[in-house]
Amino acid sequence: MKKHFLAAITLLISLSASAQLPKVNFGLKGGVNISKLQADWAKEDNRLGYQAGVWARIGAAGFYVQPEAYLGSKGGELNANENDNNVSGDAKIKFTTLDVPILVGNKIGVDKLNFRYMAGPILSFVLDKNAKTNLSNATNYNDYKNQTIGAQAGIGVDLGNVTVDLRYEKGLTNISKSGKYDQKQNLWHISLGYKLF
Repeated sequence: MKKHFLAAITLLISLSASAQLPKVNFGLKGGVNISKLQADWAKEDNRLGYQAGVWARIGAAGFYVQPEAYLGSKGGELNANENDNNVSGDAKIKFTTLDVPILVGNKIGVDKLNFRYMAGPILSFVLDKNAKTNLSNATNYNDYKNQTIGAQAGIGVDLGNVTVDLRYEKGLTNISKSGKYDQKQNLWHISLGYKLF
């Protein structure tokens, strides 16, 4: 019994000694996006936007959690001919948002060069909204929600302290308060980051 106890303690100590402690990185990022408001009652056109902010990465054994916070510009253009919803006209809509994704991912490679894939939820807080619209019988931009929920998925590469990410973001909630005219924010974005430590 004593031998088994000593063997178990020896095994636990050796596992603890070889266990990899979580590593923490912190960095800055900036990039561009192509966004679109998905609306089944109108033709959608893309809008070019930006993002700039900070990120952290906490992980071990290749797996990591990456929370971020960045300012972004997104929106879209809508063009509707009178249809079943009795909506006609066009709109150019722009949001300035504070975006907070929390991504879970894995990286493959060595410390100075690795490839990553990640996915997770994103919460967007609308800081400013602007619309030029002549849509008839449609909700106006003041009826947009102040926060939305979405999901992101993407790939990335780290080369030394430089990081590059390509992601797709899918809106999960209708951004219209009224709910009468469904609109969801979708976008592709590419960003360049720098690992400070």
